Amino acid sequence: MQRQHIIQSLEPIATISDWTHHEREDGLRNAAVLVPLVKRDEWYVLLTKRTDHLHHHPGQVSFPGGRADAIDVSPIDTALRETEEEVGINKQLIEIAGVIEPFLTVTDFNVIPIVGFVEPSFELKIDTFEVAEVFEVPLSILMNQSGYQRKKIFWQGENRHYWEIMHNGYQIWGATASMLYEFASRLNNED
Repeated sequence: MQRQHIIQSLEPIATISDWTHHEREDGLRNAAVLVPLVKRDEWYVLLTKRTDHLHHHPGQVSFPGGRADAIDVSPIDTALRETEEEVGINKQLIEIAGVIEPFLTVTDFNVIPIVGFVEPSFELKIDTFEVAEVFEVPLSILMNQSGYQRKKIFWQGENRHYWEIMHNGYQIWGATASMLYEFASRLNNED
């Protein structure tokens, strides 16, 4: 997978508007995550497993990221700040490639997935309060859309559907799997 193909499959960062840390008129809160791509023998996606004691999404696999803070002037700021806070990767080691369209969560967040190339020489400095583990999954595995399963859960009085993909014992599901599935769709599109 060529770097240029990845960039061309994404939306430019200029497509993001209405960014603020304040609650929006539609009741959603803005958040951003980094989809960190690391080039080793092939491309890998860096993911985190949240600690079990967190109030929101305990024990789940996620991207580094979180809700917008007052100091963030863009979703890039949020994604880079949260990445450094959670796993210690300095923003100087990340080159922004583009964005995937916003994802609306069932917990009322408007999440902007920012795709970035991470210099492979980074050293992790994990915030052990928030992050239990950091691991990498080959992008080639995540691009294979037949590896995803469509699941259903009854939550807050209704059936909700979500994507799930398993890798080396890690259950990647919900918003993270949905964003990965959309990213795979873009990368697999030959147009």
